[in-house]
Amino acid sequence: MKFISPKTDFAFKKIFGSIHSQNILISFLNAIVYNNQNIIQSLKIINPYNPGVTNTLKETYLDVKAVLYNGSTVIIEMQILNVEDFEKRVIYNLAKAYGNQLDVGQGYMMLKPFIALTITDFVLFENTDKIITKFRLKEEAENFNYQDEFTLMFLELPKFTKELSGLETLSDKWTYFIKSAPSLEVIPSSLGEVPEIEAALNIANKANLKNEELEALEKQEQLIRDKKGQMSLAKKEGREIGREEGREIGREEGIRIGVVKQVLRQIRRQFGEIAPEVQTQVEQLSLEKLDILGDEIFDLATVVDLENWLANQQLK
Repeated sequence: MKFISPKTDFAFKKIFGSIHSQNILISFLNAIVYNNQNIIQSLKIINPYNPGVTNTLKETYLDVKAVLYNGSTVIIEMQILNVEDFEKRVIYNLAKAYGNQLDVGQGYMMLKPFIALTITDFVLFENTDKIITKFRLKEEAENFNYQDEFTLMFLELPKFTKELSGLETLSDKWTYFIKSAPSLEVIPSSLGEVPEIEAALNIANKANLKNEELEALEKQEQLIRDKKGQMSLAKKEGREIGREEGREIGREEGIRIGVVKQVLRQIRRQFGEIAPEVQTQVEQLSLEKLDILGDEIFDLATVVDLENWLANQQLK
């Protein structure tokens, strides 16, 4: 058997967000959100999985959305690449989804609590070894909640180091599934004893996918590989240009100018020609911020996104 990686947007939606995924999602959320307690009995998946073609990575911000039995809504995001201001994007997505509950004229009593669960394939919080973290609005001194409308949760996959033989809890098994499914050759007994995880593995079995689904999956995996490769190549090329120019104007400034040229080249490939004032803002960035922009550029969908990004840098 060969299993697709649940880390990709395509696979994550297919496994957890399809019309056949209700019991799978219930088990997963009870394990991760409710600390292995059987709290959720039913839910409704919103915007069921649709095997469409994914052309960009910009479309992958919210992967699965479900309304729970008590009216609360859970939004789940699987994030592979670490990008600048990612934590702010999580808050923005949660606030936007919360506000979008109301139609014109509806009262605030119609608002229901939201839980945002973000799964990262990188370490987000260096100051803790906890794999799952939870945040709420609390009073600073006495630590009581200000309502329970917002809950931010994070599952950091790199912090999970248990092997298959060491899995104990349901949350262990689900985390192992997301992190390590592609390394499996059969369904292990310790995972297969959980019916929902066995069902998830059967969905993730490449042999059960249609040709068009395999093509869509490969396209998205290629997008991720290309983005990582472009990030690496851009930095390498920029530094090579900088070394040449640095012989005349100083090594550090030469490297910065080389990176400026490479980043501007990426921007033109992405958006075409840009306004002179936008180019000037890019040219004035520090080497550190140029490196960040080189990583971020493929997550910016429009020139307006680029202009907002540059404006935010000026505030820092």
